[in-house]
Amino acid sequence: MVGAIALHGGAGDIPRSMPLERRAPREAALRHCLQIGVDAIKAGRSPLDVVELVVRGLEDNPNFNAGKGSVLTSNGTVEMEACIMDGNTKNCGAVSGVSTVKNAISLARLVMEKTPHIYLGFAGAEAFAREQGIETVDSSYFITPENIERLKQAKEANRVQIDFTQPIKNIDDKPSLLKGDSQIGTVGCVAVDSKGNLAAATSTGGLVNKMVEELVIRPSLEQAHMPIVCVPSLLLAKAKP
Repeated sequence: MVGAIALHGGAGDIPRSMPLERRAPREAALRHCLQIGVDAIKAGRSPLDVVELVVRGLEDNPNFNAGKGSVLTSNGTVEMEACIMDGNTKNCGAVSGVSTVKNAISLARLVMEKTPHIYLGFAGAEAFAREQGIETVDSSYFITPENIERLKQAKEANRVQIDFTQPIKNIDDKPSLLKGDSQIGTVGCVAVDSKGNLAAATSTGGLVNKMVEELVIRPSLEQAHMPIVCVPSLLLAKAKP
């Protein structure tokens, strides 16, 4: 086995009921990002490199709730989050509340590799990004017409919304995240090489109409990534003669 890769497009889903003109670009983007990962694996890149490259591709595409496509807070701003984990070393890094970093996943990796910490947020994360020379953009880069409309709909319904791919309809029939719904939306990737080394990465814009400085990734870092990077490694180890 050369390696393996899995990725997902995050918040909500791509239902068959979605019009083809809206569904097709998302499916094409997923195939494109999958190919990025496959090519990286074939080139001998590490699982960490692979998951970072794939998630960067997802962040650069406005069809997903991460990076360029991040949904808006109740103030109409973007606060992005990302985390990455190395299954071989169990090291991890996470950031939240970033609003000018083009690829939050790359900043999360720098937190893992360049600091004694596993998490930086908001002003501290932005300052660290500038120190590291990572690419930043004006916050207007992340504000898309579609997500302006999503925020408008969510405000009119007085709800915090996870599924940004569909208009809000019959909202009273849907469970509210404010009432304890535990669904969380991110984009993500997991990759493994021929030696069983595993890595995982996730990135998100969070929830539509979320309060400013509300976190999605940080509280769930251990729950989300530790099972992914530890359990398969144990299974591979047991399979050895």
